Parts: sequence; structure tokens; C-alpha cells
Amino acid sequence: MKIAEKLFGTHSDRELKIVNPIVDKIEAMRDSMMALSDEELRDKTKEYKKRLEEGETLDDLLPEAFATVREAARRVLGMEHYRVQLMGGVVLHQGRIAEMKTGEGKTLVSTLPAYLNALEGKGVHIVTVNDYLAKRDAEWMGKVHEFLGLTVGVVLNSMDNDERREAYNCDITYITNNELGFDYLRDNMVIYKEQLVQRGLHYAIIDEVDSVLIDEARTPLIISGQSGKSTSLYEACDILARQLVRGEESQEFSKMDAIMGIEVEESGDFIVNEKDKVVNLTQDGVKKVEQFFKIDNLADPDNLEIQHNIILALRAHNLMFRDQDYVVQDDQVLIVDEFTGRIMPGRRYSDGLHQAIEAKEHVKVKRESKTLATITFQNFFNKYDKKAGMTGTALTEEKEFRDIYGMDVIVIPTNKPVIREDLQDAVYKTKKEKYHAVVEEVIKAHEKGQPVLVGTITIDISEEISRLLKKAGIQHKVLNAKFHEMEAEIVADAGLHGAVTIATNMAGRGTDIKLDDEARAAGGLKIIGTERHESRRIDNQLRGRSGRQGDPGESQFFISLEDDLMRLFGSEKLMEVFNTLGVPENEQIQHKMLTNAIEKAQMKIEGNNFGIRKNLLEYDQVMNDQREIIYEERRRVLNGESMRDVIYKMITDRVENTIDICISSDIPKEDWNLTELNELLLPIIPLKPITAALTDEVKDVKELKHKLKEQAVKLYEAKEAEFPEPEALRELERVILLKVIDRKWMDHIDDMDQLRQGIGLQAYGQKDPLVEYKMSGFDMFDDMIANIQEDTVRLLFHVRIEQKVEREQVAKVTGTNKDDSVAATPKRRETAKVYPNDPCPCGSGKKYKQCCGRR
Repeated sequence: MKIAEKLFGTHSDRELKIVNPIVDKIEAMRDSMMALSDEELRDKTKEYKKRLEEGETLDDLLPEAFATVREAARRVLGMEHYRVQLMGGVVLHQGRIAEMKTGEGKTLVSTLPAYLNALEGKGVHIVTVNDYLAKRDAEWMGKVHEFLGLTVGVVLNSMDNDERREAYNCDITYITNNELGFDYLRDNMVIYKEQLVQRGLHYAIIDEVDSVLIDEARTPLIISGQSGKSTSLYEACDILARQLVRGEESQEFSKMDAIMGIEVEESGDFIVNEKDKVVNLTQDGVKKVEQFFKIDNLADPDNLEIQHNIILALRAHNLMFRDQDYVVQDDQVLIVDEFTGRIMPGRRYSDGLHQAIEAKEHVKVKRESKTLATITFQNFFNKYDKKAGMTGTALTEEKEFRDIYGMDVIVIPTNKPVIREDLQDAVYKTKKEKYHAVVEEVIKAHEKGQPVLVGTITIDISEEISRLLKKAGIQHKVLNAKFHEMEAEIVADAGLHGAVTIATNMAGRGTDIKLDDEARAAGGLKIIGTERHESRRIDNQLRGRSGRQGDPGESQFFISLEDDLMRLFGSEKLMEVFNTLGVPENEQIQHKMLTNAIEKAQMKIEGNNFGIRKNLLEYDQVMNDQREIIYEERRRVLNGESMRDVIYKMITDRVENTIDICISSDIPKEDWNLTELNELLLPIIPLKPITAALTDEVKDVKELKHKLKEQAVKLYEAKEAEFPEPEALRELERVILLKVIDRKWMDHIDDMDQLRQGIGLQAYGQKDPLVEYKMSGFDMFDDMIANIQEDTVRLLFHVRIEQKVEREQVAKVTGTNKDDSVAATPKRRETAKVYPNDPCPCGSGKKYKQCCGRR
């Protein structure tokens, strides 16, 4: 212990001194709460809600509200919160992490802050690591909340959207972290407000918070799908692009031409503007595309993909050149840096241009399946107004919780002292010797009836130990970390005398192991770790399965110099020690120095892993800022807001930006390039051709912008007048904007992912990859916004009034990267599920597990 901690106490000690007087107040109300009838106790909920409306705060209500829950739990569950559980509840309400040892009743603790915060009516999410625990806790602890007049819901993987919406609308919702994250992403893909299932992210209590926010922080949630833009469309457009004829660029349109009423004749099927890298179809070209794809009107919003892809194909053939802009190697199109001439592996042209070039070069067109939405748990949980967490092991990662999530860790004392004996690590020379020693230790404990839990890091090692135990004739059960009801039952039974259970470290997490009397007399649960984990926290979790609520128990780790951790960190010195001492085969060494050396190695790896997760967050922050902007814009559309002002701004911005590309303010009026301006602007906003006659009416670029903006606005007003009902155009604006945003955003996610994968190579050029990623990502986002504006404005100006335009999702969801969360609604069970301890449906009178369940 550090000297400062000896003198002043730990951070937790100091914080708990502030919490203790609050707990005293709660305990002082016990008798008055017990004196209330059930109805009077239930009426407290209405009273607290009214007091909140009248200006009191949750902190004001806390002592009474906690005392109310404590009494309700006593009546409904026969469980009364201990003093340490009340402390944990206060810490959770404060938005912190409560570290409470295994068996201290964390599930009951969560009822306190959940009830108090639910009084605000904004919803409380209690987050667990799997469906089984969510369902169990909702049914078990939910009784307390329902007794007090609150509604309780649970979201399970098998539920459809209506069931989910109903659960989220409850005061308190039990749910897994995966379902919660995927529902958030799916909500930001819906096309009607009525399809939303969540109602905001107010307060989350995260059970096993270290598992959710640290162990899973490096794997983002990803919803993938089939884009409407399949690879076959790129290939079809490539075939058509080869058949279309390139026309000549328009000549200058003179004042005399305008006076004589001469129109500029278009030639060919498309015109290429090499300076601005723009391609536009002529009227003839439009007709050929319509004939090729057998469509009536290319300008229909429904044909957005075809419009976009034929232009991409023409750009690929007329503006992108092999061995200049890109090279083809190993069946891949690789970009060449225009400044250095170097190949840039991992980089791809955005917005589908790369696929168009792949089709042109007849190499495999990549990414037909694509990421539709993605988010990390780090960024997702930081969206909550307030969040709290509980776990048996968090203190070793306190810096990470504080830096990334703004949550400090408070260690709550145990209700009864921990009397478990944690022995020094037993170190062997080889794995073979170590496994032999583990089996001997199991046999020794088994002979005296002491239950044993053998914890392994991998499933392979579980099976290896199982094979050796079978050989020794020891009956045992094996579990891996795929959680279901049977597993919870097996873990719960691991404390029975004579039981031998092998489990991967994560298996059965969240389930208490209770001892029977014979097991307690035999020394309690014996924990054997077959290897040290990279993280001390995971080792502590394994140890913590024994010695709950003052139970006896012991724990020991068995290690060999061949283990990965030892091999990578300092095993040479240890090998020297073994050789110097002349340790015979199957002989172990136990020494505090060895245990300390191992813990130092673990701390080094933990620091490294924290660095990786922090770096990931910095990269993801770029995407998160962009995601916020896009999702906020989508929400405005879903909420039915009028987008009229947004559209008018897009129109005027498009005029201004196009003029800035073509005409500089310091160029004399007679040198303005009107041809280029017409080529870039008129395909988007169908104004009359801009001529010298019009420029004579203005004195500078500023006036030209004003004049053309005025014309563009009048043209759109004329489009509005075509619609008998203004709201019809307002809905059309929302439909088109939603469709364009979604398509561009999904392409952008892919492009950013490709950028991320290739950006590490910047380090070779003495550049900071993160800085380069931020700069490139910013530029790509700007390009995407410009593309959204351009497509939206073009579509709205060319839409026809008789068209029926409906909202539709631009891509079909095909699945997620977590196997327990599938977007498609699964088939519902037609009959009720039979659990192992239920009466067997065959009518034998036996339990299902002892009858038909055996088969």
C-alpha cells in the first residue's frame, strides 16, 4: 500500500465517508416503512413523482426512495438490503462504478438506483451480458418494481419490433448490451418515426461493467447488409459506357447567339469536363440509358442508383487512367498518389468510383455486402445522460474507466470478511508437468469431498484437463463461455460437495456458486487456475467465485514456463532459477517473488491493451462526430419537420459553390468561363443557359451569385406551385433527402473503413497516422455532404408531379457481427419452452431433465 493511502485512506475510503451519512438516513427509516400497509408503500411512488414535479431533486428523495425499495424487497422477495448494498446503490445513483465482490448481491443493489431514477419517467436500462440474465433479473427483481407500481420490460434477441418498443416504453428495461446497441443502430436506419423502438438514452446501470466497457470495447457493433447497388449494376453500366459516344465540349455561348435565339447544340451522348473531372449526359445519352435499362424517366428518384452508376462508369473510362491514376496488381485496383507517384495500398476511391474502375478493368468488383451501420460500445454508452456500473473486479482498470467513460471506481466493503485463502502460484517447468499437478490437486480435494472449479483460458485447455480427469476416473462437468440456462444451473451446482467443474473463465458469469454444508466443512470451493490471464482482473474474477458471503475457500494458479505469458515475459531468468536449483521433474516452485514477477508482466500487458483501446477510441471519435451530424439530420426528417429551408439553402449553396469553382473574383468579367459554369450547374439546376447578356447585367461575381440564386429559387418556387398541396412536396423533400443521406452515408462508412485500414502506412512517411486519418476523414465527409446536396437538388428539380415517391430502405439488412443478434425476426416458438427443472410434458411426474430431457 502506498504511504499516502496509509495516511489518508484510499479514494474509495474517502468517498464512502461521504456516503455513510446518507446510508444512516435510509436505515433510520426502516421502522416507519415497515409500519406502512402494502397500499401505503405503493402510494409512495406517486408521492415521489409529485414531489419531483414540484421541484425536489432525485438526491432529495434518495433516502426515502431507497428505504421504500428496501422494504418492498423484504416483503416481495424476502430479501432486505444490507448496509453495504445500500452504499453500492448510492454509488450507482451517482453515476459511478461500484466494485462489489462476487456473492454480495449486486442484482439486488441495482433495484435501488433503478427505482429512484425511474421516477423521472425517462426510462432506466439495466444492462446484462446475456439474454438469460436479462430475463432472470427482470422476472426476479422486476417483482419489487411492479409491487411499487412501476412497469418492467425485458428485451430478448428473439423479440420483434413491437415487443421491443413496448419493453423500452416501460419504466425499467432489462436488456443485453448487444441488443441495446443494435437497436440504437437500427433506429437510425428506419424510414418512419413509428418504426423507432427506443425512446432516448437516459440512465444505464451496466452489470459486469468491465466485461461490457473493457473486454468488448475493441469490437464495434456492425450491421451489415446487401446494398441495392450490387456488383452487377457496376458491370451493366460499364457495358453501356463502352457503347456511348463522347461529345465535344460546348463552345462559348456569345451575346449575338442569344440575340439571334440560337441554341447550343449538344453532340454525342455525354460531355466530359476534364478540368473539373465532371461528366454529364446529353439528351441523347439520357434516352440511351433509359432504353438500356428499360425505364421511363432516368430523373425519377427510384433511378438514383442508375443515374449515379452510369456517370461513375463514364468517369472511370474518360477521366481515370491506368498506370497514371491507378495500377492493376494481383487482381486489384490500387491508387497511385498523384503527388509522390507511390502506390497507396488500402486506399479506395469513394462513392463507388473504385468499383466502377474495377468493372472497367475486369477485376473482381469488391464489397457487394457492406456495413450499413456501426458503433463501438465506448461511444454508444457515452451517449447516455448518466451511466453507472457494477462488477466484482474494476479497480485494476480504474484509469481506463475514468479517462474514457468519466466514471470512477468505488470499492464497496463486503458484508462479511473474506476468509478465502489465496495461495502463491505453483510454477512448473513444462505444461505437461503443470497439467499432471492440476489433476493430482483435483483428486486430493475430491477425496475429501471438497468441490473444485478448474478455470481455463481456452476451450482447448478445458478439453485437455477433462481428458486427463476421465483417465483418472474423476466424474466432472465441462463448460465453455456460451451461456444458456443449463450452464447457469451447472455453475450454481459447482459448490456441492464432491463436484468437479471445468469452465473457461467467462463461463457462467453472473451466477452465484452456493456451498452445501458438507462442502463448507470440507474447506469450501477450491479454485484452480490453469494459467494466468493477460489481465489481473480476469484472474481476480476466477478467484472471486470462491469465498462469497464469508464462506471458506481457497484459490491457486498453476503455471508453467511454457505458458504464453511466461514465454513472452521473462521466462529465461526463471528457467535459470529452475536449472540452478536443479528442480526435478513434476516438482513445483512457490515464491512471492515469482507471483510478483507475473503480476508485473500482467500490468505491462494491461497498459498496452489500454493504449490500444484508447487509440481505437480516438480513431472512432472521428466517425462518431460525423455519425452524430448524419443521425441528427435523419431524426429531423423522421420527426416530420419541414425541410423547406434546408432545401432552399442547398439550392443557393450549390449555385454559390459552382460559381466559385468556375469564376474567381479577381478575373475580369469578359474572361469569365460561362461554358464551364453551364456544364456544371445546368444538369443540377435546369436554369436557362447563362450567357454574356446576363453577365452584362451584373457588375461582379457577388452580383452574379445573387442573380443566379434568385433565378434558382424562383425556379423551385415554380416547382412548388405544380403541387396542389404544399405538404405533398414537403414529404417528397423528406423522402428524397432520406434516401440520398442513407446511400451516401453507407458508402462513406465503407470508405472510412478502407481509409482506416490503409492509414497505418503513413507512419513510414514520418506522418502521424491519426492526424492523417482525421484530415482525410474530414475531407471525405465534406465531399459526402456536397454529394448529398448535389443529388438532392438535382432530383427535386427533375421530379415529376405525377410520380408516386415512397420512402424505402436503401439496403437490405442481412445480419450483424454478433452471432446472438440477427436482424431478421426469428420464428416464434409455438409452444412454451420446457426448462430442465419443469415437470416433463409427457406426464411422468418427473422433472424434464430426469425424463425426456435426457434423450
